Amino acid sequence: MSTYVIGDIQGCYKPLRKLLATVDFNPLRDRLWCVGDLINRGPKSLDTLRYLRDLDKAVTVVLGNHDLHFLAIYHGACPNRGRDTLQELLDAPDCEALSHWLRHQSLAHYDCVEQAEGHQNYLMIHAGIAPKWTLQKTLELAAEVELTLQGPDFRDFLANMYGDTPRRWKEKLTGHERLRCITNYLTRMRFCDERGNLNLQVKEGLTAAPEGFRPWFEFEQITPETNILFGHWAALEGKTNRAHVYGMDTGCVWGRELSMMRLEDHQLFSV
Repeated sequence: MSTYVIGDIQGCYKPLRKLLATVDFNPLRDRLWCVGDLINRGPKSLDTLRYLRDLDKAVTVVLGNHDLHFLAIYHGACPNRGRDTLQELLDAPDCEALSHWLRHQSLAHYDCVEQAEGHQNYLMIHAGIAPKWTLQKTLELAAEVELTLQGPDFRDFLANMYGDTPRRWKEKLTGHERLRCITNYLTRMRFCDERGNLNLQVKEGLTAAPEGFRPWFEFEQITPETNILFGHWAALEGKTNRAHVYGMDTGCVWGRELSMMRLEDHQLFSV
């Protein structure tokens, strides 16, 4: 059995299937971890979501900002934007079932993977974590959003999900501000300062850091005991310059590569 983690697919269904074919992926034997942004911007969101849903227990997903955006559109919390490529999915007869499946996925996933020299711990999130969050804190806060998204008031959450404030995590946050702040760290962040203040406007690579800000993974305190897997930041082209921190988004939807790593030996594959 092999465990593979794959970068942002964003509806690039053909590259997804081609990449899995290069390793002879078998859902009866292997496992696939997805770092989020399964859909949107690419041409085949419907096919992508159907395929991943049908993998059943062979796939583990964390939600990205584009996945949450689709849920907001489908449930009437946000309009379909000009750059979205979700209409085929929204018009599909099984859209309700697919949205239900997506709404019940995680925002953070933690597990151990056996390797030749023992086992390695992995935390998978879509975007990032706040500077002072421990592994346990990250999982607990992710669970707060997950329970809300899966609960009776999920439409209210989706309607209040958008926005760049609060800019920094504080334990005393409550209600929509608390959930929005957690969601922004886990699904949207790239740059922050040492106190965790977010800059959500700059999307370029490491050299584009605004004054006083650095990539979030320069402040994290979870490694080396736990490896971190994330997507979201295509401009990095998979390069973080940090041990135990693996950026998996290599910009397939922007005409570059779709990348995947086998967790047992860290071998990379791409198309």
